[in-house]
Amino acid sequence: MAKNFQAAAVVAAALCLASLLSIAHCSDHFFVEGKVYCDTCRVQFETKLSEYMPGARVRLECKDRKVGQVKYTVEGETDATGSYKLPVEGEHEEEICEIKLLKSSNPDCSELMQGRDRARVLLTKKNGVSTADRFANSLGFMKKEALPNCADVLRALGFSSYCLREKKTKRKWAFG
Repeated sequence: MAKNFQAAAVVAAALCLASLLSIAHCSDHFFVEGKVYCDTCRVQFETKLSEYMPGARVRLECKDRKVGQVKYTVEGETDATGSYKLPVEGEHEEEICEIKLLKSSNPDCSELMQGRDRARVLLTKKNGVSTADRFANSLGFMKKEALPNCADVLRALGFSSYCLREKKTKRKWAFG
């Protein structure tokens, strides 16, 4: 009799746990994760010399697809590793959601990179992704002046034809 009671208790506990997990999975909560980096070579992509930025500010903004009106926002800051994780409430299937850079934590690396200053994120349960985690592409700022050892890094990446040109005391790489 005691063994039957124990078995029934184990089954009941398992059913309760499964029920709780099912409710958590069905809730309309997401977590948007990503990283913010400093492009120390001013090449507009991550290299081994890129530095992840603690304390950078980001904002998630979801806009109505038809009229462009902002429907939802949440802001956050990167941690010591340059990573952020923003909690998001609700289903945003009919909205365009983007993570945007707001503020650099480093005055020497604060120039926005066109194309790396925002990243789109799909925030719906109706896209085949079973977890609540959503990952955004890395976002970045550019350093005011490229580091001197960037040429070696670019050579190692296979860029054989490049030149360094000075423009308003800022180093820029041109590939050709």
